[in-house]
Amino acid sequence: MPAPDEQPVDRRRFFREGFRELLKPLAQAIEPIEDVLKQLTDLDSPSSPASRIPPGVWLRPPGSLAEKPFYETCSHCGECARVCPAQCIKIDPTGQTARGLPYIDADVMPCVLCDGLQCTHACPTGSILPIPLVEIDMGTAVWNPHTCVRTAPAGPGTGAQDCTICIDRCPVGSMALELVGNDVVVHPEGCAGCGVCQYYCPTDPKSIVVIPKAARER
Repeated sequence: MPAPDEQPVDRRRFFREGFRELLKPLAQAIEPIEDVLKQLTDLDSPSSPASRIPPGVWLRPPGSLAEKPFYETCSHCGECARVCPAQCIKIDPTGQTARGLPYIDADVMPCVLCDGLQCTHACPTGSILPIPLVEIDMGTAVWNPHTCVRTAPAGPGTGAQDCTICIDRCPVGSMALELVGNDVVVHPEGCAGCGVCQYYCPTDPKSIVVIPKAARER
């Protein structure tokens, strides 16, 4: 028979091992999510952030529902595109682009987060809902130091450039983008995903790209 002072140790070991077994399913469920986030935002990867956007994922107007209910409720009426002062919201009547739903191509024209966020009030079906500016989450910008003119390896006769266009143009300001040392730092909690930084980025491929929020829903 074990000594009395050994019994608590055995009991603690029993519960510790049992608790570890209970956590295994949770850990297995979290690991794929962590892998996706790492793939989308990994700054160690020299590839363009745009190449990390899954096929079939599009940037939607501010206030849009998650992709599935957005698809189910949008009537393709085009009211959001009609009232957009920047004319950044597009709809492909053939349905071949973005499943025929309203979308934004930040390389062509980004959302400028206009006064009044007019598209959010024009939608007749509730696919796009009025939302405060600070709560807009169209996606998250990802910066790539491997191609940015501030930090990219310099070629013969070239050197780093003091470019801050993405930061200067950001309509949200330092809540979303900030220069820390020589790095462009994206604050996901403040980034609206409007795509202005991507639009004005001077490099090819773009060194800062918005990953649409639908990429996080997969």
